[in-house]
Amino acid sequence: MGRRIVPLTLDSLQDLPVGCRSCVFWELDPVTARAAVESGKAELEKESWISAVLLEWGSCGRVVYVDDRPAGFVLYAPPAYVPRSQSFPTSPISPDAVQLMVSRVLPGYQGQGLGRVLVQTVAKDLIGRGFRAIEAFGAVGRETPSCVLPAEHLLAVGFKTVRPHHRYPRLRLEARTTLSWKSDVEGALERLLGGARKEPALRPF
Repeated sequence: MGRRIVPLTLDSLQDLPVGCRSCVFWELDPVTARAAVESGKAELEKESWISAVLLEWGSCGRVVYVDDRPAGFVLYAPPAYVPRSQSFPTSPISPDAVQLMVSRVLPGYQGQGLGRVLVQTVAKDLIGRGFRAIEAFGAVGRETPSCVLPAEHLLAVGFKTVRPHHRYPRLRLEARTTLSWKSDVEGALERLLGGARKEPALRPF
């Protein structure tokens, strides 16, 4: 089973699920996002956002492939590029952190630890770029918005609550914590890229 993780680009954006390619929940403020969806321009706005972030800041996502088929992805960016984050009751994201916007493993590939490896890959990337932490808004409750990560999963991969809320707590993963993951990350990536050895039983994300 061949597996690989690659940076998100305008080309690999086409490998995301249709709904995700046209989702601008995080990328635009609520009013602009609604207008983009109603006018049928959401996918163009998504491409524009990806392009702008790539040019101005650099890599803002990863896509994981299993046997050359897309199996999951993750998006992240500094809060200045994520207008929707300002609408959350536990905002703002700390200035020393990058926001984890969405992480998703597609049906058929869940339960293999891919989600955790994606988060660890983001952490390793950000450490090399001088950021101190990753933060995310978690969702609590039965009706979880599809674009907001469940708080329980964030906690499961090492995030800690820094601003509690009954519905949308803000969670944080310190960069110094990920330093202790170094060997684990490299081992996980080796298994992921090599695909020859069985992955450990990691908690689904």
